[in-house]
Amino acid sequence: MNKIYLIGNLTRDPELVETASGVQRCRFSIAVNRNYRGADGERQADFFNCTAWRGLAETIARYTKKGTKVCVVGSVEMREYEDNTGARRTAVDVIVQDFEILTPRQDDSSSFDAAEPAPRSTTAPRRKPQLQPMDDDGDIPF
Repeated sequence: MNKIYLIGNLTRDPELVETASGVQRCRFSIAVNRNYRGADGERQADFFNCTAWRGLAETIARYTKKGTKVCVVGSVEMREYEDNTGARRTAVDVIVQDFEILTPRQDDSSSFDAAEPAPRSTTAPRRKPQLQPMDDDGDIPF
């Protein structure tokens, strides 16, 4: 089974491109903090390159930016390539299968922060119908 779960922050804005066949691809990287600090007292982090496809790629590109905290679920893919000097290199990518944004969205003017009260409606509230008392003659209908 090839499955990886990561929680971290985007290290750069996602890059959305369309392939020659018209499929959306989004590439981004995340920094995942380790559970311990280094000898210098600084928190250590690992960096992962991630790739998402199609609708998920569009969603990630639209709603995230550098610094957004995310949860990524995917699989690890290794690929080999030749760099500019002709040396063979190996790259490790996470192919995103599921994605969740963990940072609350605050920069959109159409949304509101949970700490703020919800915007009030400009229309007058509807009046509930008033119940009328029944004339009860005391007879039981059954």
